Formats: sequence, C-alpha cells, structure tokens
Amino acid sequence: MSYTKEDLLAIAETEHVKFVRLQFTDVNGTIKNVEVPVSQLDKALSNKMMFDGSSIDGFTRIEESDMLLYPDFNTWVIFPWTAEKGKVARLICDVYTPNLQPFTGDPRMNLKRVLKEMEAEGFTSFNLGPEPEFFLFKLDENGKPTLELNDNAGYFDLAPTDLGENCRRDIVLELESMGFEIEASHHEVASGQHEIDWKYADAVSACDNIQTFKLVVKTIARKHGLHATFMPKPIYGINGSGMHFNMSLFNEKGNAFYDENGKDGLSELAYHFIAGILRHAKGYTAVTNPTVNSYKRLVPGYEAPSYIAWSSSNRSPLVRIPSSRGLSTRVELRSVDPSANPYLSMAVVLRAGLDGIKRKLEVPAPIDRNIYSMTASELEENGIDQLPSDLSRALEALSKDQTIIDGLGEHIYANFLELKNLEWDSYRTTVHAWEQEQYLELY
Repeated sequence: MSYTKEDLLAIAETEHVKFVRLQFTDVNGTIKNVEVPVSQLDKALSNKMMFDGSSIDGFTRIEESDMLLYPDFNTWVIFPWTAEKGKVARLICDVYTPNLQPFTGDPRMNLKRVLKEMEAEGFTSFNLGPEPEFFLFKLDENGKPTLELNDNAGYFDLAPTDLGENCRRDIVLELESMGFEIEASHHEVASGQHEIDWKYADAVSACDNIQTFKLVVKTIARKHGLHATFMPKPIYGINGSGMHFNMSLFNEKGNAFYDENGKDGLSELAYHFIAGILRHAKGYTAVTNPTVNSYKRLVPGYEAPSYIAWSSSNRSPLVRIPSSRGLSTRVELRSVDPSANPYLSMAVVLRAGLDGIKRKLEVPAPIDRNIYSMTASELEENGIDQLPSDLSRALEALSKDQTIIDGLGEHIYANFLELKNLEWDSYRTTVHAWEQEQYLELY
C-alpha cells in the first residue's frame, strides 16, 4: 500500500497511536530505533528527526555525528501486541547526512545503490524469497535464556512432540496482521528449530521483512516464556540455522532467468548469474556468514553447504535451482545464515550475479551427487572448491574481491572489516571451555 504524509497522520489519530518507532539497521544487521511520541510524527514525516551516528557501529566518527532519518512511508505498520497499553507504530528509515545526501554507510541505502546499477543494465526488479530458521530455548526464572530446548521434535513433527507449535502459530497470526503473506510454518530438522516462510518481495521490501520478522519472532517467543535466537549454530552436533535466498531477476519481458527453449528451462543469463554467484562465493561469505559462529554451521554433514558447486536438484551444493519454471524460476543460495545483515547480503550477492552477467561467465558443470560423500580426489577432479572455513579466512577472501568490495561501498567495507577483525581477534585470544576441558589436567 502506498501512503502519503497526510494518510499516516490521519491513521495515527484514528487508531490512537501513542508512539512511533523510527527504525534503521546498523552494519552488523542489528535493528536500531528512535521512539518518538505521536506528537512528533509530523516532524518525523518531514525528515527532520536527527540522531547521533557516532554511537552506531560502522556509521560515523564523533566529529561528524549528526544524521537524519528519512521514513519510508510504505513501511508503516502498527505492532499488534501493543494495542492494550497504547499502540506503537513503526516506520523503517533511510539515513541521510545533514547536507541532505544519502549516507553511504547506511546498509539499506547501499542496497538501493546496487539496485540502481542493476537497472542501468536493463533490469526492472530483483525479487527475494528468504527462508530464515530459528531456535526456541526456554527462559529461566529471571527471564534469561537457557540452553534448554523447548522440544525434541524433528522435521514436520506435530504437537505434542513439537511444543513450539503454539508459539509458532501466534507468530504467524501476528505477521499476517502486519501484512505478511505466510506460505508455510513448520518444525525444522533439529530439536527446537523452526521455520516460517512468506511470499517473496522486491529486494528492499524483502530485507525490510526479514528485519521485521526477527523482531516479531523474538517478541512473541518471550510472551511464551521462550527465547528465539537466529544464532547460526547454537548447539554442537545438530543442524544449524540457515536463511536461504531464493532470487529472481526481471526485465521488461518478465523473469530473465526463464527460457522455455533453454536447457532445463533456464536462460543463458541465468547461467551467467549462477557463474557469478559461484565465482565470488569466497568473497561474499564474510558478509552472508558474518560471525565466528557462522562457520560452525558451514561444515559437512548438517545440510549446510560448504562446497562451491551448483545443481538443479541436489541439496548439498551452494546453489540449487528449484523445479518451478515460468515466473517462479529462481536461483537458491543456501549458504546465507540469519545472523547476516540482509541488506548487505543482498547487495553483494546481486553484485556477484551481475558481474557474471556482464562478463558472460561460463557456469561449471552441475554436481548432481552428494558432495559430502565425495573423496578429496573426486572433489579435485570435479573442480569443487570449499567456502572459507572460518571468519578470518572469509575476511581475507573479501579483501581480495573488488567486485564484492564495490557491492559494499568503501565506507561500509572499511567499517565492516574493522568490526569483524575485532570480533575475530577477541575470539582468537579467548580461552574457551573446550580448551580447559582438554588441557587443564593433561598438562
């Protein structure tokens, strides 16, 4: 729905909205917001709300801290769970500098920049259908998360085995009341693990939806005495959580990935896009899998891809092509995890695919057998390389891939690299419980 300033002022009055959250996302993918009383809504809608950018990770230095919030009117939503204590509405914002220029450190604005590059190549839109997974853990008597899972169910199990069913159902109801078109909701493979899928949208709206989804899931889970986490691998020995990206590129003729006369119903452009995704996989992995913990998930044996390959059916490679054709033709990238900043991930993955199209990169042969069962020599014979095995190696690969650096922009790249190197150094120098268990008595 398209709103005007007058529309939102009228809705706020009619619906008795008391507060409005002006929301944006930092480089780490963390949602930030400034909450204002509804009396300040007119000022906010006039792009006059300012905040201190130097206090936000990856934004600005203290001597250049003033930033402006430009609300996207079409992201207006009233949080359903706030109705009893005074309604709270939300607007997602772009970030601008005091001289009214788009801020190059804003992940959402950066994605819009890459989309303009896409449009300059003759494409009209890029759609994303994400599949984020999450775990539910019990809270203790103090409201703190425990490591006790709320169920021992498995894939597609039902209550009473799936004790998260009621929580998941309430999450779906809240999302639907906020305009989400939910397509599926089910228990995932691991105990305590869940997935809720909704209809695809254009790239910016889809990333907005991911951020909204995370907020709703965490909020409703707490009402059920549970803690929802999007940590990629919270428990050793079971599957981690992914956030597969289902992507489709459109031009004036329709879905540019589809060709009814092409091999397997795919266009040459689709194959070039896939080739770009594969060619730059090492470079963008630090962005799509941005935490130390991400690499505990990207190991063989737990359904997460760790090898750079593609297939039209096999679920072990990095890229899969779902069977739907026509307007639903899409490319599925399986490595992305839910700790990723969706705006940055979408920007670099799109940049990688566009590079494949521009350079007409040739896609390697598909791998239609289980890669996890292949020997080292078989992997080498098939030219199958591996994703980086830890955050440090991923950051090194990123630093060598100018296409992906350009997808981030110099400001975000420099700040992202600094923040992630600090994270890796902190992890590297910490003495972990495993080391104490292994070595304290032995030595």
